[in-house]
Amino acid sequence: MTPRPTLPRLLARRAVAAFLLLGLLAPLPAHAHAILEESVPAQDGTVPAGTIGITLRYNSRLDKARSRMMLTRPDRSQTSLPIMQAGPPDVLTSSIELKPGAYSIRWSVLATDGHLTRGDVRFTVTEQ
Repeated sequence: MTPRPTLPRLLARRAVAAFLLLGLLAPLPAHAHAILEESVPAQDGTVPAGTIGITLRYNSRLDKARSRMMLTRPDRSQTSLPIMQAGPPDVLTSSIELKPGAYSIRWSVLATDGHLTRGDVRFTVTEQ
């Protein structure tokens, strides 16, 4: 016959079990990357020729000073787009005059949690 655990040992076992259970239920720290949630122009969308406003909205705050947007023109030449520092902390904005053709914006953003994320938004500029 095995001896019954003493009260201190029983309490210690319950404390360890409770500690482990709380550890499993506690939320984990978020280590999310900045994910593009919305873009203007929209991915694979069309916009009329002229001055194009560019807006990229993410799911987290950005370090705008260390984020970049590069426009690739139909002839494959590239232009760095200036990022406006004013505005919401999760949005990059710029504007540029564009003629008809197929374009893409390559973006690279640094979230305030230190993670770097990159992606592309393709769109077409049509005649007015």
